[in-house]
Parts: sequence; structure tokens; C-alpha cells
Amino acid sequence: MAEVSSDIAVRLRSLEFAWPGRTEFSLSVPDFSIPRGEKLFLLGASGSGKSTLLSLICGITVPNKGTVEVDGTALSNLSGPERDRFRADHIGVIFQMFNLLPYATPLENILLPLSFAGERRRRLEDPKAEALRLTGALGLETELISSARAAELSIGQQQRVAAARALIGAPALIVADEPTSALDAGSQSAFLDLLMDQAEAAGATLLMVSHDERLAARFDRVEDLSRIAVAERRLRA
Repeated sequence: MAEVSSDIAVRLRSLEFAWPGRTEFSLSVPDFSIPRGEKLFLLGASGSGKSTLLSLICGITVPNKGTVEVDGTALSNLSGPERDRFRADHIGVIFQMFNLLPYATPLENILLPLSFAGERRRRLEDPKAEALRLTGALGLETELISSARAAELSIGQQQRVAAARALIGAPALIVADEPTSALDAGSQSAFLDLLMDQAEAAGATLLMVSHDERLAARFDRVEDLSRIAVAERRLRA
């Protein structure tokens, strides 16, 4: 296999994937790449395959054919546990529903990935101090972060905790799946400013997917999923 350029954060080549089932969904991507350090906005309607594509890029699922390369590593060459470790070390994910542990404090939620990500942990001299630095930069008070429970936070506060969890330890790639869908326009704008500032400070590549094209102007590049991928649904006999 050809070497991956050090300037490329994500590369998909000749990718084909299909979810099995009575209604089969398939996704194919001939060739697509994201340069290292780029802030990319991927626009796609509901059901267009955005979540499937992210699942492939994060190594949660593997393609039937083709390759997914992240930070110089072909994910299909790794076993399931190896992909899990790679994802923990190299990819920070902001989920649409945030996926915080409701009865843990925000600080405990932010530090949790470091339990599974040795490389991210080794970059930090003081993980707690870094967590507090990130949350401070994201506009959250120290007392709230250390003593509240995640379930007690507002949606906007939970979103910022999820961003800090994704950013801690400076993973190479930050993936954000519809992270602003529950926010009003003003809160969306403030959150994106903070997310981009922190991703740039960490030298991370940022991939955000959304159906809301109003957010696109803030990014280095905008791609419509329909231009880079072919998604098909068909009823199996």
C-alpha cells in the first residue's frame, strides 16, 4: 500500500460499505482526503450517510472494500481492539447527544478518555490542570466543573464539557457530529468560535458534519456529502 502523506489527516480510497438488513444502505467514496490542520464542514441531509461515514473514519465499523487512513494508519489493518486503542489515542469525538456519564462530575467526564488513551495521557504533565484550562477557555466555571453532576448542566454546558473531553490530550483529529443541533443561533456561534480556537491551539484537524448550512462560512472548506459519496437504499428481496 502506498504511504500516506504526512500532510494528510484522513484519506478514503475506493471505499465501499453496506449495512445488512431488509432495507440495505450502502455508501461508496471513490477518493476523499482532509489535509492535516484543516477545519472541514461536511454538509448532508438527514439519512444521507453522515453518521455511517463518521463511523468508518473513527474505525467503529470497517469498509467492505477500500481503505480508511487516519493520521498515517490504515484502520482496516488493525484488529477490533487495536482500532479501539487507536481511536482513543488519535480521535476526539463530540457526539450529537454528548454521551456524558450523568452522575459523574464534568471533570470526571473530561478525564475519562485518558484512562484508555495512553498517548494522550503522556502529553499532559497535569491532566486536571489541562481539563480546567480547557473548560475555562470554553467559558465554564471551575466550581461547576468540579462539583456538579453532568445531568445537572444545561445543554450548552454539556456541549462544552463534551468538547473539552474531545480536545484533552491533543488528539490529531476532532470529529463533531451535529454538535450544535440543540442550540440557538447565538449559542451556536459562540460554541463554534471556542471549538475552533481550541482545535487550532492543539494543532488538530477538525471535521464537523451537519445539515445546517448556515454554519458553513466559518470553516476552511465546505463539502456536500453528495459530491464525495454515493449513498443508496434498496429493499432486499
